[in-house]
Amino acid sequence: MKKITKVLMIAVVLMAATAALFASGTKESALERIKTSGKLVVGTEAQYAPYEFRDADNNIVGCDMFLAAEIAKGLGVDLEIVDMAFDGINPAVQAGQVDLGIAAFTNTPERAEVIDFSAIYEQSLQYLVVKTENKDVYTTVESLAGQKVGAQRGTIQSQLIRQALPDSELFELAKYPELALEVQNGNIAGLVVDAAVGDSIVASSDGKLAVANFTFDAEVANFGKSVVLQKGNDDLKAEVDKVIERVLSDGSYQKAWDEAVALQKELGL
Repeated sequence: MKKITKVLMIAVVLMAATAALFASGTKESALERIKTSGKLVVGTEAQYAPYEFRDADNNIVGCDMFLAAEIAKGLGVDLEIVDMAFDGINPAVQAGQVDLGIAAFTNTPERAEVIDFSAIYEQSLQYLVVKTENKDVYTTVESLAGQKVGAQRGTIQSQLIRQALPDSELFELAKYPELALEVQNGNIAGLVVDAAVGDSIVASSDGKLAVANFTFDAEVANFGKSVVLQKGNDDLKAEVDKVIERVLSDGSYQKAWDEAVALQKELGL
């Protein structure tokens, strides 16, 4: 009886191992899943012109969305864009709820611990946006000591403030329009933002906001933007990188950038 039981146990173990091996061998990669479904799902936060924003017809547009469309085209599938909170995109990528995150993500070693990055497709300087009358007040790290400085929650700008302005107080909100209002109302000294977005915030402020005569150290504040992917999907990353190389070399990404900047100005964003 003991021998029979032992044989049965071995058989069960072998069957389980075989099933696991079969399952692992037949599991679709992210790229295969995308092509099978015929759809690329991209997570973004559509309030960051000129990268991603909504046009007059409520469509999500911008140079990042041009890139997303080109990646979908390169894969031969349709594009689905999911608008979500910025700090929820990386977790959604990790969980496989979206295939890619495209939202002006800065390529950093810290983020690379939990997600993979594509090749860099854009570089951005960082601005300190302040009330116009304070343009020549907040010009040094020392002048910002003890002051509240704002950044969008979950962004690299929060890390930049901690690193470059250690004696300032980090103030975070979920959206840039709310941060701009906090600056206008004098509740915080300024906000840190990508140059292109800073330009749009200033342009839409009716002269109330300006870019401060403050310069961040280029070594810590010249950030490269990349697409984010779930770890281990090297085949999908290779396809994304191929598209990035093409749109940079043929000038189409620059054209999309220029068109997005023009549109945001037309919309007053």
